[in-house]
Amino acid sequence: MGDALRPVGGRTRLHERVLDRLRAYAVENGLRAGDRLPAERELAARLGVSRASVKQAVVVLEVRGLVEVRHGGGTYLRGDSLDAEPVERFVERRRRLPDVLDAREALETKLAELAAARRTEDDLAALRAALDHMEREIAGGGHGEEGDRRFHEAVTAAAGSALLAEFMRSLADQIAESRHESLRQPGRTGRSLAQHRAILDAIEAGRPRAASAAMRRHVRTVAKVRLLDRPPDPDPGRDPGRDPEPDPERD
Repeated sequence: MGDALRPVGGRTRLHERVLDRLRAYAVENGLRAGDRLPAERELAARLGVSRASVKQAVVVLEVRGLVEVRHGGGTYLRGDSLDAEPVERFVERRRRLPDVLDAREALETKLAELAAARRTEDDLAALRAALDHMEREIAGGGHGEEGDRRFHEAVTAAAGSALLAEFMRSLADQIAESRHESLRQPGRTGRSLAQHRAILDAIEAGRPRAASAAMRRHVRTVAKVRLLDRPPDPDPGRDPGRDPEPDPERD
């Protein structure tokens, strides 16, 4: 066995050293997408740091889309390595996301309002089918991304506005990114499904203002993502070669 998870040392920031060890461990053990990292407790013991420091490193990997943290189920690689995307690209994604979310709120609240006024039985069938698909994805352990995509596309179609639909198509890649970030927040999938049902109920009832308000609540929930929260850095006054923090987690 290699020594990728040997105790960390040096003068760089502690969480950066933990990240380096985790990347080396993934390479050394041939980990691929879907493989699980050791538990935080084991990593902390082998690296000689607190679980809080390990958790900080894992949050960085999660924010960068390199791992998926399943509540109570461990941490899994989302790709075939833990190599981070270029810093410039990460910073650009983080810079762009608030603008994308603002655009979504402006466009999709109006689309929901129009959908409630103009929807047909075929539109309602498409909306119901999208939510059924999302529910099956979640029940199967997924995040419901495809069902989510289908639902918002069905709302756009029901609105019957060619120009607004064109605006939505122009933002498709950025919206997919915001969807991906949002649905990976802890507890978010069930909440998103419930919010979609509230939107559907208002559209089905032909209540434009209620549909707009329900969509606004949903998009503002989407806006609460970890990508916009910078993981905390160690106190600059502390020796970066040491890990004096007590472990706040208990068994």
